[in-house]
Amino acid sequence: MLRQYELVDLVKSYDPDADEDALNRAYVYAMKKHGAQLRTSGDPYYSHPVEVAGILTKFKLDSTSIIAGLLHDTVEDTDATVEEIRELFGPQVAQIVDGLTKLAMIELKSKDTKQAENFRKLLLAMSEDIRVLLIKLADRLHNMRTLHFCAPEKRMRIARETLDIYAPLAERIGMQEIKTELEEIAFKELHKEAYESITARLNFLREQGSNLVPAIIKQLEKDMEEGGVKATISGREKSPYSIWRKMQKKNASFEQLSDIMAFRIIVDDVAACYQALGIVHSKYHMVPRRFKDYISTPKPNGYKSIHTGVIGPENTRIEIQIRTQEMHEVNEKGVAAHWAYKQGEKVVGKNFRWIQELLEILEEASNPEEFLENTKLEMYNDQVFCFTPKGDLIGLPINSTPVDFAYAVHSKVGNTCVGAKINGEIKPLRTVLQNGDQVEILTSKAQHPSPEWDRFVVTGKAKAAIRRYVRANKREQFVALGEQMLERTFKGENLEFSEKGLVGVLPNFEAESVEDIYAKVGEGLVSAWDVMKAVYPSYKQSKLGKVVKSFKVRGFGKSDKKTKSDPVQIKGLIPGMAVHFAGCCHPLPGDRIVGIVTTGKGVAVHSIDCKALERYASEPERWLDISWGDGATEGSHIGRLKVILLNEPGTLGDLSNMIARCEGNIANLNITNRTMTYFELIVDIEVRDLKHLTDIITTLRASKSVSYVARANQ
Repeated sequence: MLRQYELVDLVKSYDPDADEDALNRAYVYAMKKHGAQLRTSGDPYYSHPVEVAGILTKFKLDSTSIIAGLLHDTVEDTDATVEEIRELFGPQVAQIVDGLTKLAMIELKSKDTKQAENFRKLLLAMSEDIRVLLIKLADRLHNMRTLHFCAPEKRMRIARETLDIYAPLAERIGMQEIKTELEEIAFKELHKEAYESITARLNFLREQGSNLVPAIIKQLEKDMEEGGVKATISGREKSPYSIWRKMQKKNASFEQLSDIMAFRIIVDDVAACYQALGIVHSKYHMVPRRFKDYISTPKPNGYKSIHTGVIGPENTRIEIQIRTQEMHEVNEKGVAAHWAYKQGEKVVGKNFRWIQELLEILEEASNPEEFLENTKLEMYNDQVFCFTPKGDLIGLPINSTPVDFAYAVHSKVGNTCVGAKINGEIKPLRTVLQNGDQVEILTSKAQHPSPEWDRFVVTGKAKAAIRRYVRANKREQFVALGEQMLERTFKGENLEFSEKGLVGVLPNFEAESVEDIYAKVGEGLVSAWDVMKAVYPSYKQSKLGKVVKSFKVRGFGKSDKKTKSDPVQIKGLIPGMAVHFAGCCHPLPGDRIVGIVTTGKGVAVHSIDCKALERYASEPERWLDISWGDGATEGSHIGRLKVILLNEPGTLGDLSNMIARCEGNIANLNITNRTMTYFELIVDIEVRDLKHLTDIITTLRASKSVSYVARANQ
C-alpha cells in the first residue's frame, strides 16, 4: 500500500502545481473515516481507496481525481456526507464522489434491477464529468485484483458484471491497459479450464519460439533501416481472453489463428506510418482480409493504428501494427492521455457521442433491466465503419443494418426511415452493412418504426427506440379499445359508467391510473365484466352472466310467459335441465344446433357442423334433438371471428369502431400471430344471432384494413 508521502510525490512528479495540502487531508480523512473497517482479505479497508488513487496516478490524472479516488467509498460505507466533502474538498470532488456512490438505500426487486439502477446513476454522473468513469474503472480494477478473497458465488457475479459492463466501458474510452487486465481476471474466473488451456499453449509457443521473436524484430528493424524509416519495434503477445474471443468468433482452433503474436512499429509521424507499411508489403506477402487502416478511419474511442497480417520473417504468419508514439499513448491510455490536469478542467461526458447515445437509451427504456440489456449491446466493440453521403464516419457493431445506421445518425432519422441506398443502390432495410459502405437513409414523415425492425437491428439505441414506439402505440390502441368495451358493458347493464367509479377500484387490478385499466381490458388481461363487478359489487343480474356461466333453461308450455328476465329458451329440453354453450364452436341463434349430454355438466349445446361432435359419433344415446326457441335473440351471445388485420397504426381501433357501429361489443381479443405486415387475431363479439354476426363480417370484409375475416369454429 502506498504511504501518504509516496502518493503525494507520485502526483507531484507529473503535476508540480498539484494541491499538496488537499491530497494530504484527503488521505488522512479516508483513513479516519474507514477506521477499523476491514476488507474480505483482512487488510484495513482504507488500503483500497489508497490503491485506487495509486492506479489513477499511473494515468497522470489531476489532483481532483486523486482526491475523489481516496474518498470514493466514504459516503457509502461511513458516516461521511456529500455536503461535508463539498465543504472540505470543494464542489468538483463532491460531485464525483456522489456520482460514484451506489444506490445502497433503495430497496430493489432483484440483483439485476439493482445492477441496472447503479449503472444508470453512474451513466448520469459520468455524462457530467468523465472522471467519474475513470475512478470507477480504477475501483473495479483493484477489486478484481483482490477477487480471489471473495466467496465463489460473489466472484462469478462480479466477474460477469466486469465482462459485460466495465471492460467494454474501458474499451470505449480507449483505456486498453485497464480493459485487458479486467478481461483477463474475469476470464480466468468464469472460464478457468479455457484460460488454463490457452495459457499452457502460449507458454509452449513461448518456449519453442524463444529465439523466434528476437529474430523477427531484428529483421523488421533491418527492413525499416534499409527503407530509410526511423522506428522502434517490439513484440506483443495477444492476451488469453482475446485469443478465446477470436476462436469463438471465427469458430477456429488455436493453431488456425494468425495473429497470436503481434509486432508494433512505432515511428515519428503519419507519413512514416504509410512509408513503413509500404516497406512491409513490398517485402512480405499480405494475408487476405487482414488489413485495417484505423489512421484514416479511427475507431470511435480515438484508436489510431495501421494493422496488417503478413507472412513475415522466418516464414511466420504475424500481425504488424504501425503507429506514431502519440497514437500509442492514446491507444493505451485513452481519455487519460488527453487529460488537461494543469488547467484543472473537467471533461464533460456528454461530449462523447457514445455516452449521449446511452443517455437516449436511458430515456426510452421501459424498465432498468431493458436499459441494461440495450446498453450492453451498445458498448461492445465497433467493427463496421460506414459513411454518410457527406463523408461523416459512423462506427457500428458487426451485422448492423441501415436501420441501425439511421438511429446512429439521429433518432428522428431512425423513426422515419423508409429505405436506404447503399453505395448508390436501393437495398432492403435488413441488409447487413459492410466496412466502407456509403449509406444514404430515405425518410418519410408518414413513416413510423415497425415492430419487425426489432428482429434484425443489433444496436441498443435502435432496439430501445423501436420498443418504446411499439409500446406507446400499442398502449394507445388498447386504451381506446378497453374504454369502448367498458362503456358498452356498463351501458348494456343500464349502469352508470364514469372514471370516478374506476378510480375506486384501481388497487383491485394493480393499476395506477384509469388508463391502465382501459389498457388491461383492451389487451384482454382483465375482462370488462370483472371491472363492472368491482365497481358494482352488489349487482348480480347480467346479460353477460348468461353467456359466461351455466344456467337453467325452462321448457315450453302453454302457461309459460316470456319476460325480460326469462333465460334463453331452447326447444327440446326437459324443464330444469342444466345447459351450457360449447366453447369450441360458439353456437348462435340461427345455427342448427344439437345437444350432447355430459357427465355432471348437463347438456352442452353445439352447432351441427362442430368438429368436436366426431368424438360422440359412437354414442348416439348422448345426442339430443334441440332447436332455438322464439326468445333466443333477446339475450346476447358470443360469436368468435378469426381476423387478419394490416399491421399499421390505428387499425386495431378501426376494427373496434366497425364492430361498434354494427352494434356488436368485443368481449375478448387475442393476437395469435404478428408479422411485419399483418396481425392475426381471434375476436369474441357479443351479438344477438347468426345474422347479426354475418352483418359484422360483411362490414369488416369491406374495410381496407381487414385482409381476411371468417367465423372461427375453435
